[in-house]
Amino acid sequence: MARTIRDASLDTRTARSRLQPSGKPYYRSLEHGLHLGYRKPRSGPGKWVARHYIGKQSYEVEVIAAADDFSDADGIEILDYRQAQQKARERREARARANKGNSGRPLTVRVAMQEYSDFLESNRKSAGTARYSLNAFIIPLLGDFEVEALTTAQLRSWHGDLAKTPARQRTKQGAQQNYRKMDEDWQRRRRSTANRILRILKGGLNRAWRDGKISSDAAWRRVEPFEGVESARVRYLSISEAQRLINAADHDFRSLVEGALQTGARYGELIRFTVSDFNRDAGTVAVHVSKSGKPRHIILTEEGIELFRSLCVGRAGNDPIFTRANGTAWIRSAQTIPMKEASEHAKISPAINFHCLRHTWASHAVMNAVPLMVVAKNLGHADTKMVEQHYGHLAPSYVADAIRAGAPRFGAPKRQSFVGIK
Repeated sequence: MARTIRDASLDTRTARSRLQPSGKPYYRSLEHGLHLGYRKPRSGPGKWVARHYIGKQSYEVEVIAAADDFSDADGIEILDYRQAQQKARERREARARANKGNSGRPLTVRVAMQEYSDFLESNRKSAGTARYSLNAFIIPLLGDFEVEALTTAQLRSWHGDLAKTPARQRTKQGAQQNYRKMDEDWQRRRRSTANRILRILKGGLNRAWRDGKISSDAAWRRVEPFEGVESARVRYLSISEAQRLINAADHDFRSLVEGALQTGARYGELIRFTVSDFNRDAGTVAVHVSKSGKPRHIILTEEGIELFRSLCVGRAGNDPIFTRANGTAWIRSAQTIPMKEASEHAKISPAINFHCLRHTWASHAVMNAVPLMVVAKNLGHADTKMVEQHYGHLAPSYVADAIRAGAPRFGAPKRQSFVGIK
């Protein structure tokens, strides 16, 4: 371990208290090309900074941590003089490692996330969702920071701010960003979204750390997600509401609504169905491209089979099953306005979104005692975790019947009742 460089003006809080406040740090050379600095503010604790020589008579300065001017050092976010020297040397070593694979410059969050996005594109099916979060919430806010300079406090603040910002709405390019109206459940949903974005950030940083480009994962490992925010209050339609919605929808949209209620499929899956995906003999419809990236076959009821048979009869195999009145295919987000209008005509208040039809299928299947694993398979989930999280509370009778049918019996003797005996 490198020896501690003594400095009578910096090595104790008492000595630093005698320094004059200055925007320019008080520097002490640690070794060639590396200086430890102390920036003295007018109030509050000072900051330790490291100054790195990068060539051509140029330096880069980064904040390491707060000084132990008023609080005892914890070795993480508050450092004494000796710990600050050690951290400055660690930062120099980390920069040297990062420079080997980053065109001679320290690794930034932007570069780490871009490399992570490239990895997801090649190896994961969730690349599209992750890419949106990277470009909307991570790179614009954190992209210019060096990864080694990130602090737990900084990331906690970023994570908290995500939860306070309303959800974004689709906005024309170049226009001011629009945000959705906040309802009674908005805070839970925003915290859940913030947790998802945090997982993406951690995934990218952890990959860089495992590749040896970062010296420590401590800064983001200590950032904890919000608790108790993943259990959404799922809204679903009653059978009578679903019937009213079908009757109130325009003719072309009505078929799409019925298709969603009969399959529990997502809107994007429905509009990609072609006639050849429907197997009348097996009573299934095939999903080739799903959110999870895994194909599946949705099992249809007799009612569902009849719906798909009527929509497919006499048509070519590559024709889309669901089309608009003019014969063109449904496209992304084209369901929003028709769903709002159908909800209003059916007197469903507040108006539902299209995804509620998926919840409706799943909720009634669970309440009708369809095993949770069967529901999960038809919805395209790998296991029952999501189904239990969102719909498990709807199956109390199923759980009770399963326990009474399969729980162990121990041959306990019958008890005589003494009620009424004196």
